[in-house]
Amino acid sequence: MAGGSSGFAKNFCVIRVRIPLDLHAVAVDGSSAFALATPLRVRDLLALTVREAIGTRAPGEKFQRNVRQTLDGLEHGDFLMTIDDRIIHDPDDVVVCSGTVNVRFYCRHKLVLAQSGI
Repeated sequence: MAGGSSGFAKNFCVIRVRIPLDLHAVAVDGSSAFALATPLRVRDLLALTVREAIGTRAPGEKFQRNVRQTLDGLEHGDFLMTIDDRIIHDPDDVVVCSGTVNVRFYCRHKLVLAQSGI
């Protein structure tokens, strides 16, 4: 289990996700603002996060299953999710991201933490 120098176990994991540019919006609107920041639904960002966590070679079925389980966990309150330190509750919210974002999952229960091995 990962922990800091204090000897206490961390109750979160950090996944850094690179945000793709919305080139279609740049081409259609002619606005360079979308080249600097991309609006994404939380559920789409969560899918990018799962892909980053399990890797690009993971089978599509495993990817879909993990996305579905993670969305279910978020909706049921099994964990707390933050995107660049902003607390996220609703997978249908839209966040504006650029470059790389830090996605953190905080376990709500120590039992869940102990079972997950994070």
